[in-house]
Amino acid sequence: MSGGTFSLLIIGGYGSFGGRLARLLAEEPRLRLLIAGRSLEKADDFVFDLRSPKGGAGRLGSNDLGAWLQAVVFDRDGDLREQLARLRPDLVVDASGPFQSFTGDGYKLVRACIDLGIDYADLADSTGFVAGISGLDAEAKAKGIFVLSGLSSLPALSFAALEAMAPHFSRVESVAAGIAPSAHVKIGLNVVRAIASYAGKPVAVLREGQPTEGRGLIDEMRVTIAPPGVAPLAGRAFLLVDAPDLALLPDRFAGLQSTFTGVGTEPQVLQRLLSAAARLVKIGLLPSLKPFARLLQAASHRFALGAHRGGMFVRLGGLDHDGRRLTADWSLIAEGDDGPFIPVLGVEALVRRLLEGRRPESGARPAAGELSLADFEAAFSQFSIASGIRLDYQEEAQPLYRRILGDAWEKLPPALAAIHAGGTRLASGRARIERGSGFLARLIAGLIGFPAAGEDVPVAVRFVAEGDREIWTRSFGGKTFRSWQAAGTGRERHLLAEVFGPFRVLLALVPEGQKLRLVVRGWRFCGIPLPLFLAPGGDTYEEERDGRFHFHVEIGGRLTGLVVRYSGWLVLE
Repeated sequence: MSGGTFSLLIIGGYGSFGGRLARLLAEEPRLRLLIAGRSLEKADDFVFDLRSPKGGAGRLGSNDLGAWLQAVVFDRDGDLREQLARLRPDLVVDASGPFQSFTGDGYKLVRACIDLGIDYADLADSTGFVAGISGLDAEAKAKGIFVLSGLSSLPALSFAALEAMAPHFSRVESVAAGIAPSAHVKIGLNVVRAIASYAGKPVAVLREGQPTEGRGLIDEMRVTIAPPGVAPLAGRAFLLVDAPDLALLPDRFAGLQSTFTGVGTEPQVLQRLLSAAARLVKIGLLPSLKPFARLLQAASHRFALGAHRGGMFVRLGGLDHDGRRLTADWSLIAEGDDGPFIPVLGVEALVRRLLEGRRPESGARPAAGELSLADFEAAFSQFSIASGIRLDYQEEAQPLYRRILGDAWEKLPPALAAIHAGGTRLASGRARIERGSGFLARLIAGLIGFPAAGEDVPVAVRFVAEGDREIWTRSFGGKTFRSWQAAGTGRERHLLAEVFGPFRVLLALVPEGQKLRLVVRGWRFCGIPLPLFLAPGGDTYEEERDGRFHFHVEIGGRLTGLVVRYSGWLVLE
């Protein structure tokens, strides 16, 4: 500490991740932020931007307005002891990477910090680097400092999620984790170089309880990321990547049978081309994809297609304490540009703990388990980030909506939970119905059997659970029409599929206060997928009002206009 101000040196402080960390901490008046890199000009430009009104940070020497900001040169190939002694930081954060490419003594920066008694943390994602940091444990303890490696999405956040789910299990047999970045986020060159370094090359994993070799960016698994109560990401393939979790997990769970860490990028066609290139490395036609890193980065930036949303998942499989088979899924979705902040949230949490006088134990170790999921969730609150856990007992039947909603089921108002409680039930009430007047609207309404327009129309709905689906028979006055609903599978996992005659509509169930919104995420006609922008949609939701179940359903589209809109209330009989 210097003059009551905590001095934080961020190496790579104007880069993709270091820059985001600086922005998160720039409003903290107790900090002296040293923005470091090889280029003083780039560091100066970044600090100038951070000081500007849009940057929102304090000026150099104006602690009442925010952090004390300073641009500095730091050359990791230079005299590290001299540079660190001159800058006198309380904590060094290495956000530069790629850690896979460090040659010679990869820990020379860490050793320099230990020699000078300076705490250290990094965002390393290299399996060897993170797993090997424990070799410096005795030296760090002797100096009374902490050294934390991998304080990032993998393994710090993934292990925080894992530890939150582990108490549900008596035995964990499989662990898988993956990151799905938004296609619209500009991936840094160092990240691309890191991935390219092991494309097509052996990656150590567990299969059937035995250590074996997978192949980077070739082996895959398909996952739908769907936090409870949030519209899921499109299902996608995740390609195997080399992450520290793969080396750390066998020591965490005795009897672990399988491990996987992956990345699922959009558009998937570009990822398939990347996997094909990795196969050329596997068979020896290419020595490595590293020389193509800039080309791969440029392609990812140019073909930024798909939703501007990113996500992450951690999945555990095994037995619960009663011997039942259980799968637990923690998943996260970040909207817009918020996703790239996730890898630095662990460091932000660490810094804020230090400012409160809470230090990690001395020693050098991977950051797996260093922070709790609650620590990360507190950091998520400043962003458009939703996360949650789903527990799937494979041998236990649950009501359809409960299966799809997971933990978000608990957020439903009582009237909605009662309607969707499963089994056979009958509800009745009143409704108002509007019909579209266009030719296509009338044709579709007639084909499905929607009721005619009317005010204060008596309505009855019979719900019948039949295997894995529910049949809904709706009677409006003397007009009856029927649909059936089921949980989506495969690419449609975590979505509700509702079938009206030849139409199959895929819906995301999204709790919102007292409402449950049903958001169209896809549709088919006679089994043929149709463009989403032409899908029938509208403002469709259920809500509790005055203790009753109320519904509002709109069905229409770009080509048809309004087909039908009906709203009203129901009570169970």
